[in-house]
Amino acid sequence: MEDEPGFDDFVAEHREALLRYAYVLTGNSHDAADLTQEALTRLRDAWSRVRRKSDAHSYARTTMARLHISIWRRHRREHLTGEPPERSWQVVFPSDEEQGLWQELAALPRRQRAVLVLRYYEQLTDAEIAEVLGISTGTVRSQASRALATLRSSLSHSPAAYGSKR
Repeated sequence: MEDEPGFDDFVAEHREALLRYAYVLTGNSHDAADLTQEALTRLRDAWSRVRRKSDAHSYARTTMARLHISIWRRHRREHLTGEPPERSWQVVFPSDEEQGLWQELAALPRRQRAVLVLRYYEQLTDAEIAEVLGISTGTVRSQASRALATLRSSLSHSPAAYGSKR
């Protein structure tokens, strides 16, 4: 397949933001890299359509959220290669002090974690989240409520572990 005009520029400009977004979704740097790679592979396949639309970055984020939610439905397939990647990605992940909160977030079910990420990281409305995840707005609200209740409960049991100064 020939290089698609603009795709390499898009990846160079947005790869770090997409990798950070994937990390927020997955809570794991290795899974984040895999999710980003899969989303960029799908974006490349659809690039001729997507580049004509207004926001390829939004398309990539939506693809990542849907892939993250549906990962349990499909079999994971790895494509091994004998060549290392041309460039390495240097992205700053949470510090050791912040890991407690990230571990609690990672312990949430995938859908609850995705709803929180889309609401608080992407700042989407409930209707937009419902559209991205393919669920009802009521489900978005109930998943967010359950996730926040779980996090509040976890954090109240051990506030010192998450940087609280009581």
